[in-house]
Amino acid sequence: MNKPELILSPTDFVAIANQALEHVFGAVRIEGELANFRISKNKWVYFDIKDEASKVACFASIYALPGPLEEGLLVRIVGQPKLHPQFGFSITVQSIQPSGEGAIKKAYELLKVKLTLEGLFEPSRKRLLPYPPQLVALVTSLESAAYADFIKILNVRWPFVELQVYDVQVQGEPAPQQLTSAIARANSESKLADVLVIIRGGGGADDLAAFNDERVVRAVASSRIPTLVAIGHEIDESLCELAADKRASTPSNAAELIAPDRSAELRQLAHQKVGLLQQIKTVFSLEQARLKDMRKQLTARLNIIQEYAEQSLDAAKQIFKAYNPQNILKRGYALVKSGGSFVKSIDDIKAGNNIDVNLYDGQLNAVIKMVKSNNREEKSERL
Repeated sequence: MNKPELILSPTDFVAIANQALEHVFGAVRIEGELANFRISKNKWVYFDIKDEASKVACFASIYALPGPLEEGLLVRIVGQPKLHPQFGFSITVQSIQPSGEGAIKKAYELLKVKLTLEGLFEPSRKRLLPYPPQLVALVTSLESAAYADFIKILNVRWPFVELQVYDVQVQGEPAPQQLTSAIARANSESKLADVLVIIRGGGGADDLAAFNDERVVRAVASSRIPTLVAIGHEIDESLCELAADKRASTPSNAAELIAPDRSAELRQLAHQKVGLLQQIKTVFSLEQARLKDMRKQLTARLNIIQEYAEQSLDAAKQIFKAYNPQNILKRGYALVKSGGSFVKSIDDIKAGNNIDVNLYDGQLNAVIKMVKSNNREEKSERL
């Protein structure tokens, strides 16, 4: 008995083919030369990846690009084989990276020129790093020697820094996405760090490629937190370092740049203490001398004031003595009262009035017999 023929519709065939491709291949990695590269609507990317005998069509989002690319570059892609209902077979690319020293260097130069023209590396964009920081956001691999070196130096120099560590892969296909995500997380924390530090050890061009990825470089450049980047050894230079506010030659140097040397600071404080004590002694001596001089001046002024007061008192005594009624009475004068009131004029008394006369050494009582004016005219009143 003949088996019935399996007749599929185009839609069914595409669906079955894609299921088979996903089951058999999953994600594929292909390395080859970039050809027929074009960008559509600044959103989609179309290109072929080829060798001497074959080529494979590829499709990607523009956000998958590591930076500017040009035809002829050797690239490595990671993607999913797909049979499109309308456009046929292609690879839906998840990531694309230059491969080989020549291609990596070329891609590096292309991206460097592009970002330089945008002004991304301008010195005027650089911010000062808070010193010393209280909180540091550290983006690195916890398994790396760079992390161990950084922590060792930081703990020796200044163990008072609080760390927020973001563990990421620093090389390979997932590295660019993990790095950009970590930088974004650090910049979205409720309490922002004082400094964002990104470090990894040295390596070949392939190892450092993630730090020349346009997505990562732009994330560093747009960070709200001031950035310090140390990638590789001193001779290595990544675009992330050019975009950062500060570059360190090595991860160990990064720790040195953000953290004071505790021992040196203690020595400096001890030196400042000695200098401060000497300054206090000097000021104290000067103040003592100044107070001594002020005391002399004040004593001299008080003596002058006292002398003037004594002279004034003596003068007052002389005046008081001169105007003392008793002294006046000693000279032969008398105080005359009539009816309890002092007699100041002949008009205040009449003949026959009783008067009380106060002399220097006693009193007497008398009767007026006659009142006579100094102009020698006798008054009419007589006893």
